[in-house]
Amino acid sequence: MGITSSNKEISSSQIRCGGTFRVTLALSAAPDISENPTDIVLVLDRSGSMAGSPLANLKLGANTFIDIIDESTDSTQDGQIGLGSRIAIVSFSGSATANTQLITSVSDLKSAVNSLSAGGATNHADAFSTAMSLFDPSSSNARVIVMFTDGKTTAGIPPAPIAEAIRDSGVVIYCIGLIGDNGIDVDSLNDWATDPDTSHVVFTPDESELEELFADLAANISKPGATNIVIDETLNPSFTILNVSIPSTGTATTIDSHSLQWKIPSLGVSGNEGASLEFYVQHTGKTSGTLPVNQSISYTDDEGNLVTFPDPTIQVDCGTVVNPEPCPVPIDFTIGSCQDSLIVDLGDTCLESSGRIVQLNITLKNVCPKKRVALGIILSETDSYGQEYPRGMKTITVPAHSLTGCQDVEIQCIKFILPEDLTPSENSCRSLCHERNLKARIIAHYIDTDFQCCDSTVTF
Repeated sequence: MGITSSNKEISSSQIRCGGTFRVTLALSAAPDISENPTDIVLVLDRSGSMAGSPLANLKLGANTFIDIIDESTDSTQDGQIGLGSRIAIVSFSGSATANTQLITSVSDLKSAVNSLSAGGATNHADAFSTAMSLFDPSSSNARVIVMFTDGKTTAGIPPAPIAEAIRDSGVVIYCIGLIGDNGIDVDSLNDWATDPDTSHVVFTPDESELEELFADLAANISKPGATNIVIDETLNPSFTILNVSIPSTGTATTIDSHSLQWKIPSLGVSGNEGASLEFYVQHTGKTSGTLPVNQSISYTDDEGNLVTFPDPTIQVDCGTVVNPEPCPVPIDFTIGSCQDSLIVDLGDTCLESSGRIVQLNITLKNVCPKKRVALGIILSETDSYGQEYPRGMKTITVPAHSLTGCQDVEIQCIKFILPEDLTPSENSCRSLCHERNLKARIIAHYIDTDFQCCDSTVTF
């Protein structure tokens, strides 16, 4: 199966300038027998020494082994060995029998296992030869023999030379020893199996452990989904790594303030297996808006799995930043190493102005006593074509006066600011040396009135 999923999540979709959030990387993998199809011959000892509980446990373990290979090849126990792998059953006593050919039907395999009965001598040589004969020489599948026996040979020729020839042809041999009526021949099993013995020979003093041993063996045959995983993460320069938690699998190391590396020796050994890494990030840049979290992220492993991660973004709010007076554009020039004088024409430079202040005075005519006035001033600017541009509006409450009769009221110092960058003039320099044409509109009315609307009444 290889890598089955990859993900990258962040704990928040929006932060303030200088805020922090959590990043989670996640990965999962399943055994990769699908990328390395394997033909497996399960060789089962049904001699008389295996009668009783040894044979019962053999059947239980063999059926479990078949189920595990079924699931390993296509991630489900659907009754079929998937993606090019096959299993055959060979049983033996005084001679060997091919109970099935290399097939994919789980039910047929289990029927062959469950039909076995114990009795007779033990001919390991014939068992190895029969198993070897089932492999297709033209197939590119990997080849595996799993021998289940007590190791006590009582019939046939010595099996060691045959086992050696099989190994030399590229077939991997596993031997699982279960104590039968005559004990167990440890030396023979070690002699027959592929080296190293620690990885290919299993002895179980307790028959009840057989199911677990078969499960482990199936996992060994099914290659890990990924090995020697290396994930390199580099953040957007606007973010800094604060700390990195211990990953669930493997090790994580910070390379610098913006990057880290996560290494996983193997993933997906015995089934679908997940791994995760959390680290915390702070915004340290001056850029705001919608920012990608990472600048780059890469994945490699020994199996060549192609893996991509999501590229999450986060909204960073740093407020509004205004730079009203940008730095002037520099004028570059060079003085030679042997020059002691230089004349440089720096071109034209305009006097700049930050703007103008317009101050308005207004006289309100004949304002009655004890009446407040609402005053509004609307300011606009026109260009040479008569196009009008808004420049601001102010509303003022003029307090009531208590003098006798109506009086003129003067309102002074109503200020408007006119930045030079708002001028519609086509002059390239922001300067006080050109005219600006303005319009002011004034609206005023009383706030206070003694008018009262007649209330509606009903008279009977």
